[in-house]
Amino acid sequence: MADWLEHSVLVEVDAPIDLVWALWSDLEQMPRWMKWIESVNILEEDPDLSRWKLASGSFEFTWLSQITKLVDHQLIQWESVDGLPNRGGIRFYDHKDKSAVKLTVAYSIPSFLGKLMDGLFLGKVVESTLQADLQRFQDHVSQIQQQSAID
Repeated sequence: MADWLEHSVLVEVDAPIDLVWALWSDLEQMPRWMKWIESVNILEEDPDLSRWKLASGSFEFTWLSQITKLVDHQLIQWESVDGLPNRGGIRFYDHKDKSAVKLTVAYSIPSFLGKLMDGLFLGKVVESTLQADLQRFQDHVSQIQQQSAID
């Protein structure tokens, strides 16, 4: 038996939705701002499938993920179809010259560990890491905009 643990984080980005969407929808770029994501590779035979590798310290997980819903400039939802059980979504909110990004991630762990680990430390570690990832994304967008202004 397994429990699903879910975490959501939100960040405001000082950039238009077109830029924010373009960066997030290019999944292979995610390791630039997601600390634990080592690589994302889109499968040539099916662009809705991607192979993910998560690594931190001595642990490493891989999974095959499928895009389950895509609404241009609004939503990307996924679910793993092999490997580490996870699912989630990224919602985008257009606030004219600014945008908001809300990332929700859910993952499955054995029931006997779920409540204990989530209550003790796992939930806090995952949520703080995801929030830091979104802060890195915010910084990444700023760097891109600064470079564009120079060019």
